[in-house]
Amino acid sequence: MESLRLASFSKPSSLTIGGSDRSSDRFKKVCFPTGKLSGCGAWNILNMSLDVRSQQHLLRHHIGRFEERTTFYKRIDKKCLVNAASGHPLESEPGAYKPKSIGDSFKNALDAFYRFSRPHTVIGTALSIISVSLLAVEKLSDISPLFFTGVLEAVVAALFMNIYIVGLNQLTDIDIDKVNKPYLPLASGEFSIGTGLMIVTSFSILSFWLGWIVGSWPLFWALFISFLLGTAYSINLPLLRWKRFAVVAAMCILVVRAVIVQLAFFLHMQTHVYKRPAVFSWPLIFATAFMSFFSVVIALFKDIPDIDGDKIYGIRSFSVRLGQSRVFWICIVLLEIAYGVALSVGVAACCSWSKLITVSGHAILATILWNRAKTVDLKSKAAITSFYMFIWKLFYVEYLLIPLVR
Repeated sequence: MESLRLASFSKPSSLTIGGSDRSSDRFKKVCFPTGKLSGCGAWNILNMSLDVRSQQHLLRHHIGRFEERTTFYKRIDKKCLVNAASGHPLESEPGAYKPKSIGDSFKNALDAFYRFSRPHTVIGTALSIISVSLLAVEKLSDISPLFFTGVLEAVVAALFMNIYIVGLNQLTDIDIDKVNKPYLPLASGEFSIGTGLMIVTSFSILSFWLGWIVGSWPLFWALFISFLLGTAYSINLPLLRWKRFAVVAAMCILVVRAVIVQLAFFLHMQTHVYKRPAVFSWPLIFATAFMSFFSVVIALFKDIPDIDGDKIYGIRSFSVRLGQSRVFWICIVLLEIAYGVALSVGVAACCSWSKLITVSGHAILATILWNRAKTVDLKSKAAITSFYMFIWKLFYVEYLLIPLVR
C-alpha cells in the first residue's frame, strides 16, 4: 500500500515555471534512499502535495489566460464580421475605414447631375443654337461682343429648359428607366423624387426668368413652346403623356429640334440682337429641312434600345410595333436620303469653297454611316446604344457644316 501511495506522486505535472526544483530532488534522495517510504515519508508527502497544488494553480492560471485571449479574438472576429456585412474593410486598425470627404460627396453629386441632365442633349442644344446664330451673320463685323452676348443669352436659357424637359421625363419614367436605363440618378436611387422635382422646377423658373429679362420675344416663345411640348410629352395626365403614341411623340421632337431651334433662335439673333427685319435665307431653309429628317431619326432611334421597358409599361413605340431591325434600317435610309439632299444643295451652291465643303463633308458622313450600320449587332443592346450615340455625333457634325452652306 505504501508503495502504491508513493507511485501516485512519483511524477508531477509538466506545467512548471522555471524548470525542476533541485532542492526538492535532493530532498527526495535523502528521504528515499532505497525507493521505499522511510522516516521522512510524512515530510515528503507534504512537500509533494504542495507541489501538486502549485501545479494545479499554475494550470488554472494558464487556462484563465487562454480563455481571456479566446474571448478577445472572438470580439475581434465579431467586429470583422460586422464590418464585412456593412461593406466596411476588414482591417481592425483604427482609422482603416474613412467616411467620404466633402470633396468626394460633391464630386459624386456633380456626376449624378451630369447624368441627370442627359449631356448628349445638352451638347446638341448648345451646338444647334450657336450654328443657327451664325446663319444670321452677314459680314465679319457682325462677329462682335453683341453677337456673343446674344448667343450666350439664348444658350443658357435653352439649356435650363432642356434640363427641365429631360428631368421631367425621368421623373415620370422611373420604373421604366429601372429596366432601360438603371444608371440614371432617379432610377438608381442617387436622387430622390424630391430632389428631381426641385431641380426641374428650379430650372424651368430660371429659364423663363432669363427669357423675360432678355426681352427677346422669339427667345421667350421658343422657351414657352418647348415647355408645353416637353410637358405634354412626358407628364402622366389625361390626354397627355404623348410619348405613348409613336407618331405624336416623333412630332414633338421634330417641332422642337427642327423647327423651334432653327427658326426661333435665328429670329432672336436677326431681330433682337441685330435689329434687322425677319428674312428667311436659303441656308436657314436647308437647315430646317435637313434637321427635320434628323429629328425624326432621333425620335425613332431613341426607342430601339428601350424596347424591353416600353413593352412592360405599354409604351407603343415604333420599335415595339414594327420591331427593332425594321426601325433601325428605316432610320438609316432616312439619314442617307438627308445626306443625298445635302449633296444636291452643295452642288448648287454659288460659292466654290461652300460647294467643296458641303459636298465632300456630307459624302464622307454618308459613307461612314452606311459602313458603321452594317456592323451593328441588333441583338446587343449595348451595340444599339453605342450606335445611337454615334448618330448624335453625326448630329453635332452637321451643325458644324450648316453655317458653311452659302
